[in-house]
Amino acid sequence: MQERRSSESYILRVVTRTLETRRERIIATFLLSLTIPCSAQLGVILALLSESLLSLAIWSCYIVMIFIIVGWLSGKLIPGNSSAFYMEIPPLRLPLLSNVLHKAFIRMWWYFVEILPVFMVTSLIMWLGDRYGMLAYLISSLEPIMGLLRLPIETAQPFLLGFFRRDYGAAGLYEMCANHSLSKEQLLIASATLTLFLPCVAQVAVMIKERGLFVAFIMLCSVILLAFMGGLLLSRLLIFFTIQL
Repeated sequence: MQERRSSESYILRVVTRTLETRRERIIATFLLSLTIPCSAQLGVILALLSESLLSLAIWSCYIVMIFIIVGWLSGKLIPGNSSAFYMEIPPLRLPLLSNVLHKAFIRMWWYFVEILPVFMVTSLIMWLGDRYGMLAYLISSLEPIMGLLRLPIETAQPFLLGFFRRDYGAAGLYEMCANHSLSKEQLLIASATLTLFLPCVAQVAVMIKERGLFVAFIMLCSVILLAFMGGLLLSRLLIFFTIQL
C-alpha cells in the first residue's frame, strides 16, 4: 500500500510538470488533492459502498460533480489564461529490457530516498502522538464536526489517521461497518467526506516541494473546508430528499 501511495505522489509530481503554466499546475494539483483518492483507499470505499448500488452511484456522481464545479471555479478565480495543450507522442516500439530495468531501478531509488523517510517520520509522529495524548486531543477536537455531519463521534479517528495513512481511514470505516456502528446513510456521508479529505503525508510533502509552502498551505486549508462542507451538504441533501439507502 505504501508503493501505491508513493505512485500517487509520483503522478502528482511528474504529470503536473507537463502543464505549461503555473496556473494550470496549481489547478491540477488542487483537483488531484481534493477529489482523487489513492488506490488503497478507493478500493476499500468501493467495496464498502458496493452493498448498495444507490450509495455507490450517489458517491460517484457527487465526487464527479464536485470535481467539475471546483475545477470550473478554480479556472475562473485563479488569474491567468489557459494554454493550448499539445504533447508530442513518440513512436511506439517494443521496449528494451535494459531500459525497463534501468527505469525500474530509478523508481525504486526515488521511493527509498524521498518517500521512505516520510513514512518513517510519520510513524514516529504517530507513535509520539499516541504516547503523549496528542492524537486523543486532535480526535476529540473533530468530534463536534462529526456531530454536524450526523456521524458517530468515533468516526473522528479514521479521519485523523487517514491523513497520516489514507488506507487507515478507509480501514477505520470498514471496522465501524463490521461492528454495525454506521448506517448506510452515515457510511455514504463518511465515505464522501473522507474521499475529499486531506491527502496523505507523502502527497503533502510533494505538494510543498512542487508548489511551495504557502501555496500548499492554502490548498490544504481549502481541501479541509471543502471536504467538510461537501459532507455537510450531502447529509442535508439526503434529509431533504428523504433518500433511503
